Amino acid sequence: MSTFLGLPEISLEAVSPGDIVVLGARDATPYETAKPSHARGAPDAIRSASARYASWHQHHDFDVDGPMLEVVGGRAVDAGDITTDPAMPADNRRAIAAAVRQVLDARAAPVVLGGDDSVPIPVLSAYERHGPIWIVQIDAHIDWRDERDGERMGWSSPMRRASEMPWVEGIIQIGARGVGSARREDLLAARQWGAKIATARQVHEHGIQGALETVPNGARTFVTLDCDALDPSVMPGVGAPVLGGLGYWHVVALFEELAARTRIAGFDIVELVPERDVGGLSALMAARFVTLAIGAIGRSARRSGS
Repeated sequence: MSTFLGLPEISLEAVSPGDIVVLGARDATPYETAKPSHARGAPDAIRSASARYASWHQHHDFDVDGPMLEVVGGRAVDAGDITTDPAMPADNRRAIAAAVRQVLDARAAPVVLGGDDSVPIPVLSAYERHGPIWIVQIDAHIDWRDERDGERMGWSSPMRRASEMPWVEGIIQIGARGVGSARREDLLAARQWGAKIATARQVHEHGIQGALETVPNGARTFVTLDCDALDPSVMPGVGAPVLGGLGYWHVVALFEELAARTRIAGFDIVELVPERDVGGLSALMAARFVTLAIGAIGRSARRSGS
């Protein structure tokens, strides 16, 4: 299958208002110059896994009590992969930002298949003229490193870089656990900026709704999902598995809550590592999250009347 869910394949020039546009972004900013991303194969794996759902577009989805895909005033389409090269990180960032900006300028919504967690930096940069936005990050790590080995645009830093974007009004971080990317000074910087961090333990004990309560009703939101947010028992194909992660129903509830109260303006999914997958389970889960995202974007557009 060449497109996600067998959706129509279009060029970016053909994007229309109301469309929900799938884009692949294999590489952004590696820590080792010219080394391909460990998650470079994820867009292909997710599209391939989506074949299971391809004939079910109009079926009732019991998980959301409605159609699997709901698109208001437009289409769900696949615009293919953005051209990237692991040896050209600055060019990659420009290309990713330009592609997402083109989608937004057409008054459509991007759904980006990464790639590693450096991909959200250029994706979020494209919202400069399309904010303000609230970021909802689902991740085992808070990704607030200022730099790593001198690189400030890598996968340890997307939320730190997002916090520097004036069009980002708020950051909600859900699923943090274990020992990972956050040193004490990183956590302090996140809290001083005003990021709300809901640990995986808090979500397990109190549910997902409490983690989202500070997102204003009617806000424009962007959801970024790192696959390692999920427990490795259901998402084994990641680079940094951490025990005690979120479950499938937490993500379903998150999209349900955001679709009911906010306008979801975009989504990305990152850090699926196909070579570490077990029986295609992780790719299937990732594909399912993309269908949930597309449906939630559509429902949020219907609720907001546009």
